[in-house]
Amino acid sequence: MRAVTLEEVVVDFGSVRAVDGVSLEIASGEFFTLLGPSGSGKTTCLRLIGGFQYPSAGRVRIGGRDVTQLAPYARDVNTVFQDYALFPHMNVRDNVAYGLMVRGMGKAERHARADELLELVRLPGVGERRPSQLSGGQRQRVALARALINQPSVLLLDEPLGALDLKLREQMQTELKALQQRLGITFVFVTHDQHEALSMSDRIGVFNRGRLEQVGAPRDVYDRPATRFVAEFVGAANLIDGDAARRYADGARCALLRPERIRVGAGDGARASGQVAGAQYYGAFTRLSVDCGDVQLAVDVANAGDPELARGRTVHLHWQADAIHPIEAGE
Repeated sequence: MRAVTLEEVVVDFGSVRAVDGVSLEIASGEFFTLLGPSGSGKTTCLRLIGGFQYPSAGRVRIGGRDVTQLAPYARDVNTVFQDYALFPHMNVRDNVAYGLMVRGMGKAERHARADELLELVRLPGVGERRPSQLSGGQRQRVALARALINQPSVLLLDEPLGALDLKLREQMQTELKALQQRLGITFVFVTHDQHEALSMSDRIGVFNRGRLEQVGAPRDVYDRPATRFVAEFVGAANLIDGDAARRYADGARCALLRPERIRVGAGDGARASGQVAGAQYYGAFTRLSVDCGDVQLAVDVANAGDPELARGRTVHLHWQADAIHPIEAGE
């Protein structure tokens, strides 16, 4: 069953086309991520689904129902924003229960439901506090509970982890995915963070200049990017062109080779050799820059304290045949 459908949607802001003919189907119960750089159209598409933006052309359907011209409150969706948008004058329980209050539910019942949601997001006992008394991660959970209390069929998340530090961000990624699987609600998640998208999503839609470049499972988007833009945006990439591509990739005009798919070893059977031109230390691995003459390759090496990998050393590079992926040469 389709939870969300976009049909050739277009959004024009004056002379600027923010979304250019995007069609997309999101399945019920799916964790779907809209990924792309700033200005790529991903947030505008989220706003189209939520009813905060109307299309210049095309249609939006939720659960098969045409909602193109409906206001946000008339759609079976809710949104978690990056700044959480909590009411500072209300305590946490009343913030969570706000949607039920608007619907006219009695105080005792809505407070009981709010406490249940706070338990669900692992915040028991904080109902009497104000948002200002909570940490960033706690406020994020409160915003999530408030969005879930009306039991929407689709939850929209607009870069909700963007304000968190790295450690907390990674923790919340795990919690969000587990919560979505437990509830079975369709999550539509917007981010510009490729690692976030890869680790959380059932499928990813990669945006560029108002268009969808590729839709697929994380592994497909990473290992088999459809375009040069996707290859460069999603993960570190060696993009090999010209004569080097034809030599290494059986005549392809352009090919992708991920740095972690390359192994440094003895010369026998090496596919390329070159000199180490530089190195960047990332803790778990070091990324070498190896000058192979007609191409410069990034190579990820674990435990790269080996003196043989110092600048200027000659190294021999190996990779499996399936590590090279031909792609379209243009964007």
